[in-house]
Amino acid sequence: MSLNEFLPPVLLAAAITFFLRALPFLIFHGEKRMPGWLERLGQALPSAIMAVLIVYCLKDAGTDLRGVALPQFLAVGVVAVTYKWKHQTLFSIAAGTLVYMILLANL
Repeated sequence: MSLNEFLPPVLLAAAITFFLRALPFLIFHGEKRMPGWLERLGQALPSAIMAVLIVYCLKDAGTDLRGVALPQFLAVGVVAVTYKWKHQTLFSIAAGTLVYMILLANL
C-alpha cells in the first residue's frame, strides 16, 4: 500500500476523532453544568456498553464448551473477582486476558 493510499483514510479518521472529542466542548461552551439527562446518560451508558461487550464476547460459548466456553467463562470470572478485589480496570483486564490465553494454549 502506497503512502497516497494510506494517508487520506488515516487523516480522515484523525479529523473525525478530533471533531467528536471536541464536540461536547463546542456544544456546552460557557455552561457550568451539563443537563440532567446527559449526566444520567453518562452514568448509565458505561455499564450498558460493558454488558453488550460481555454478551458479544460470550456469543460463541455455547458451540464448544471445553475449547471455547470454559476459558471464556473463567476469564470473565477472573476479571470480575480481580476488579472487586483491586478496583483497577487495567489490572483486571490484563489478568483476565492472561488467564484466557494460558487456558486457550493448554486446553
